Amino acid sequence: MLRDPDTEILRLRAALRDLVALSTIPAAWVGSEPSAIAAGLADVLAGSLYLDFAFVRLCDPRGGAPIEMTRGNAWKAFPEWLQRHLAAVGQLSRKEIVLDLGDAEPIRGIVIPIGINAEGGLVAAASNRTDFPTEIDQLLLSVAANHAATAFQSARLEQELRQARTELEIKVAKRTAELRRAATYLAEAQRLSHTGSFGWRVSSGEIFWSEETYYIFEYDRAVQPTVQLVLQRVHPDERTLVQQIINRASSEETHFDIEHRLLMPDGAVKYLHVLADALTDSAGNLEFVGAVTDITPMKQAGEALRVSEEQWRDVFENNPTMYFMVDSAGTVLSVNPFGAEQLGYHVDEIVGHSVLKVICEADRDAAQRNVGICLEQLGRSMTWELRKVRKDGTMLWVRETARAVHRANGPIVLVACEDITERKRTEAMLEQAFREIQVLKDQLYKENLALKEEIDRSSMFEEIVGASPVLQDMLARLAKVAPTDSTVLITGETGTGKELIARAIHKRSPRSARAFVSVNCAATPPSLIASELFGHEKGAFTGALQRRLGRFELAEGGTIFLDEIGELPAETQIALLRVLQEREFERVGGTHTIRADVRVIAATNRDLNAAMAAGTFRSDLYYRLNVFPIESPPLRERQNDILLLVEYFIDRYASKAGKKIRDINKKTLELLQSYPWPGNIRELQNVIERSIIVCDTETFSVDEAWLSQKTPPTQPAGGQPLSDQLVTHEKTMIEAALAEAGGRVSGPSGAAAKLGIPSSTLDSKIRSLKISKHRFKPL
Repeated sequence: MLRDPDTEILRLRAALRDLVALSTIPAAWVGSEPSAIAAGLADVLAGSLYLDFAFVRLCDPRGGAPIEMTRGNAWKAFPEWLQRHLAAVGQLSRKEIVLDLGDAEPIRGIVIPIGINAEGGLVAAASNRTDFPTEIDQLLLSVAANHAATAFQSARLEQELRQARTELEIKVAKRTAELRRAATYLAEAQRLSHTGSFGWRVSSGEIFWSEETYYIFEYDRAVQPTVQLVLQRVHPDERTLVQQIINRASSEETHFDIEHRLLMPDGAVKYLHVLADALTDSAGNLEFVGAVTDITPMKQAGEALRVSEEQWRDVFENNPTMYFMVDSAGTVLSVNPFGAEQLGYHVDEIVGHSVLKVICEADRDAAQRNVGICLEQLGRSMTWELRKVRKDGTMLWVRETARAVHRANGPIVLVACEDITERKRTEAMLEQAFREIQVLKDQLYKENLALKEEIDRSSMFEEIVGASPVLQDMLARLAKVAPTDSTVLITGETGTGKELIARAIHKRSPRSARAFVSVNCAATPPSLIASELFGHEKGAFTGALQRRLGRFELAEGGTIFLDEIGELPAETQIALLRVLQEREFERVGGTHTIRADVRVIAATNRDLNAAMAAGTFRSDLYYRLNVFPIESPPLRERQNDILLLVEYFIDRYASKAGKKIRDINKKTLELLQSYPWPGNIRELQNVIERSIIVCDTETFSVDEAWLSQKTPPTQPAGGQPLSDQLVTHEKTMIEAALAEAGGRVSGPSGAAAKLGIPSSTLDSKIRSLKISKHRFKPL
């Protein structure tokens, strides 16, 4: 059908306008349902293109049912045609269709697929216009089809997005609730377990603490934690180590696990266990996430348990009491080593066996009855006495204390056995003593005498009397060094028997058959001590009329004892040092070297360390002498030996005096044991000898006045006593002479010549005044 030009122009303008409107349709369809999109598209096509028929099919790419919309009804043959041609969708393409409807004018139509192979659907249109479809019609239909497909897909995506958003919001809400519950549970769990959490961002230094962590470190919640704040509370003894561990973990980006103490402001100490893992965020920054646990209660409980276990283990294993653990059948579950040893068995020989194995056969029935009563009365303690049989068949009387307790595997009986064999034996002896009192008295007297002799023999080491622990320790050292040739240095106060110790060492040495030569270095003039020790040749000095052998030559193959070694002059110290080092010496005035096979034992009551500091005793000589030091204990440290010494000296001096002493006055004995004995054994010996001389009875006693402790008279007010002033003046003169002589003592320009006294006298005074002449020697 032809249209006039004006109408066609108007139609084209309207079509153009509709075309522009179609381009905005997708924006208008945003958020619309797919059916609304299909209906709107059909309406627009039918109205804008003056169609007699419009058909829209939109297919769901996910496989849902397609949406179809029809406008107009002039194209009645379209469904048949569509059904015929859609049998092969892959061949459907944009195609103009002309259909003849019989008497009516032919209708012209077109089908435009949406997407390849029409997977998105199709748009069909028909009109009775003879020029339909024009290029404009086709363009409009194509644009409309494409916009419809885009809008339909957007609508589908929007629906999916809304559904996904709704589902996500539900999941987020659910997860948030779960996280809140988890956070609540975690906070409560941290509070109950004393465990806090933390995070540390190393690059920024930020630290995040949980509430429990603040509570553990006892910081206010408003305080921003830092590493320095953490270290501030770490115990000073462990602060450096904790810092090193943190630094190493930071540098190596690894986890760390620390146990350390916190020192709180009030002085309390907490034990912490800190565990952290190293993490790296998306930007590569290092972070630590970890937990801090207050393990103070666990530490305290562990320490208490350890102490308790050690105490019980000590009681069970080391206590001199037999302990048994027996089950209801009488089988021994455990026995302590002491108990097994007392019975002559090993622990394994008793455990697992019947307890009747170690009980006297005559007492077994009573023992079984008692155990049965214990099992019936759980928790009640019972005590009885019976005899146990040792492995060798001998009997042992014990007093058993038993108590039954309940255990998971049934009741057990705990038994502690006290050895009462001695008590039983004593009771038997007492019973016999009542029957035969007179006979036993004489027998005990004889046994007492024999025991006394045995004690005397057992308490004497050579001629050293005593049995005190400190003396026994010294004698043990003496016994070890005696068989050797080592040099011995004996130290101790005056009167403690140092020479007696030296003689005992000699008697127990391989040299006992040879000579024991004793030299008192303090009793020999300094000018003659070298000759005394090493001998001299004829004419060596004024008065040396013939050769004389020294003490070292006399002691050849034996032992020489140098008493008061601290009084040796410096020149003699050098010669003695050579003997100790080289085992050789020369006589005074001689040129021939003599080998010395002599063991040296030295003794002194002086402080040689102070003498070395003052320069009066050579340190090299001291270390040569001090190979094996023995300290002779003073009598005040040997209180237990005083009675033995008193009896020993009473026997000695009473025999010499022809007197018989039967006993010792009790008050005298108490007086002797309480007196401090500043003169040690020598003073005790003198007191006993003096008392024996004046004693007129068979009971030994001592005049109390002889042991009175008098304090030295105090010096008068106003200054030093005259004697002290003279000593000070003499010391000043000697030091001035030494300074003028450059520390030299003898010789024409020596200090002795300047003072007008013999050099030996000056040497003696220098030693007594403790003057160090070496400090006056020029550097």
